[in-house]
Amino acid sequence: MDCELCNAEKALFGDDNAFVRYDNNSLSKGHILVVPRRHVADFFEMTWAEKMSIIALLDRAKAHISQEHSPDGYNVGVNIGEAGGQSRVHVHVHLIPRYVGDVQDSSGGIRCVLCAAYKPRPLWVISGHRTLFNHLICTSRHGRR
Repeated sequence: MDCELCNAEKALFGDDNAFVRYDNNSLSKGHILVVPRRHVADFFEMTWAEKMSIIALLDRAKAHISQEHSPDGYNVGVNIGEAGGQSRVHVHVHLIPRYVGDVQDSSGGIRCVLCAAYKPRPLWVISGHRTLFNHLICTSRHGRR
């Protein structure tokens, strides 16, 4: 099996059940993944010990990101199943640092995924500067940009 997330070589730190690494497709400065060491596809298929390790490592990762990047907020997310946006068959939890001004309107946070007026747009169109990624954002229900 060729699974990028099974390889803990890029781990910043971890424990017996999981590890923390930077996301190769970072959405912001300091975007981190927390990954179980065991190859498991679904968050709900993880053992209790794996889930507890993930939670503990999220706390450590948050402290690490705060010290290195001083973000203004965070999003924590897990994509489960194709309909949920999962593109890798190895569960991983995203810890995404957020910065004031990184999107035009951050109200709604992760709930924005299901906005009625959802329109994917590259972040640089909104913020006026180019980035290495295309960040999906949500417009308001009134189509505000």
